[in-house]
Amino acid sequence: MPKNKLEDAVFTAIMATIMVYGMIVYNVALNTGKVDGTTFLAATHELIFMAPIAFILEFFIVGKIAAKLAFTVMKPTDRPQFITYAISICICCIMCPIMSLIATCLFKIPSVGTWVQTWALNFPMAICYQMFYCGPFVRLVFRLIFRRGKNKEENKHISAEKD
Repeated sequence: MPKNKLEDAVFTAIMATIMVYGMIVYNVALNTGKVDGTTFLAATHELIFMAPIAFILEFFIVGKIAAKLAFTVMKPTDRPQFITYAISICICCIMCPIMSLIATCLFKIPSVGTWVQTWALNFPMAICYQMFYCGPFVRLVFRLIFRRGKNKEENKHISAEKD
């Protein structure tokens, strides 16, 4: 997990991009009733402005609120893995209604009913996508980018043995 602001920004950028892209693909598929090459292409058009919105929201506002919420049920001494899951769930619980509202205003005929419906359709997908696919994948990518500690020493040792 991120140890400083730069790492936090990189992690958030990767997470926001992959999470938003997946959710846009899902929504395009819901709207068109199919998944094909055009679904993934159509999602890239919305990604260009939805990912920065998600990054700004999560990095500056939601991440802090989600951590505070998660620590109302978690203790700092709990397993780091469970703390990560708690924070991820809290982020989804906050980001999903906000991003659903933004998408409703930008891509649909805005109304409270349309927003609630969009939120209700997005939430189960968002939570499952985050917990089972996007979250683990982004954490893996992050660990590969920011190798530290024991892994660095092992890689140096392996490299030295090859030479």
